[in-house]
Amino acid sequence: MMQPWFPDAKLGIFIHYGIYAVEGIAESWSMFNGSVTPEKYWSQLDGFTASNYHPIQWADLFARAGATYAVLTTKHHDGVALWDTKQEGRSVVKDTPAGRDLITPYANALRAKGLKVGFYFSHLDWAHPDYPTIRPTVSHYEHYDNRFAFPAEGQEDPAAWERFLEFHRAQLKELCTEFGPIDLLWFDGDWERDERQWRMKELREYLHSMQPDVILNSRMLGFGDYATPEQGQPVAAPDGVWEFCMTVNDSWGFQEQDTNEKSVKRLIRIFAETIGLGGNLLLDVGPTEDGAITPVQTERLLGLGRWVHKHNEAIFGSIAGLPPGLFYGTSTLSKDGCTLYLMQFDAPREFVNVRGIVNRVKAVTVVGTDQKLEFEKGVKDEWMMVPSDLEIRIPEDFVPDEDCTVYKVELDGPIKLNLGRGRS
Repeated sequence: MMQPWFPDAKLGIFIHYGIYAVEGIAESWSMFNGSVTPEKYWSQLDGFTASNYHPIQWADLFARAGATYAVLTTKHHDGVALWDTKQEGRSVVKDTPAGRDLITPYANALRAKGLKVGFYFSHLDWAHPDYPTIRPTVSHYEHYDNRFAFPAEGQEDPAAWERFLEFHRAQLKELCTEFGPIDLLWFDGDWERDERQWRMKELREYLHSMQPDVILNSRMLGFGDYATPEQGQPVAAPDGVWEFCMTVNDSWGFQEQDTNEKSVKRLIRIFAETIGLGGNLLLDVGPTEDGAITPVQTERLLGLGRWVHKHNEAIFGSIAGLPPGLFYGTSTLSKDGCTLYLMQFDAPREFVNVRGIVNRVKAVTVVGTDQKLEFEKGVKDEWMMVPSDLEIRIPEDFVPDEDCTVYKVELDGPIKLNLGRGRS
């Protein structure tokens, strides 16, 4: 069920942390797709130390980045749990030199910093013997020949699948009862079975019986609370509450060869455009096997945080702004609709123009400096059937923000737009 904090959260940090960081290979998929052998993949258990794992430092960094929540991979598709699960299967407690639960200190550190606690959990488990025992009735796969996911034709075992569901629920019960209040459960791995096979409606009710206030993402096959587009930035807002998840570079987990980190300016643009459409950004980092967030990813988070903290009034408590075509940038609105925040990525020249606003404008200032700007908004004759443009004048000595300048436009009431074509 949707909680009021989430639409106002705006920025979260996603953390893909697991044994795949030892060799710096794709999390779980490298084994599934055969880019490494199972033996090579599982040999990483011996190198996972978490020797530099300091979630208090993580939480401090996330807060400095301007984030309000975080989501950690408690178990990815490889089935390796980051807590001391009592169920069969691998965990970093039993099977790696780390030898301890990593979830409790993470959750405690977030709460101490005032951040909401999110757990990622993969429904599927490519390492569990009872998982690849039935075939889906609906799937995007063309072939069912991967034995991590599916049984051979004619070899289905419904009883084994029932055992897997018991295991699946048992692990979720541990997460929901051993680590205090959970704000968000971020599911993945739903696509290899259909809703009836997973019994998603039943699962939703079960989760809420243990964590009544928890929010569930969309990977519940129709029983989640919000949409979660991934990696490709939406052009138009999904229906309802939503979140865009994206990596700082090209990889979810740590991969040493991936040095394609997005610039701070690009991250700010993506974030601003996301909140301008009314969504949240869940920005992913991949710690090294010892638990450290790399210097370059740290620098990106701090750079984003500089802009977020400077412009927080335009971000938190805002809703989606103007429709496309009225301003060359993105924008947000205060919840009462009386204040418009214009976000301009390029340096302004002479003036900033906004179209379609019917309201009288009371004042225009620059967020972060409170500099007052002159503006003009005449009144066109009513018969023209279009509003006059708002022209914000930019002085010659104006110093824009180094990444994205934000203008605060105070209106005489809730915003009114005229999107008409005018008199023909």
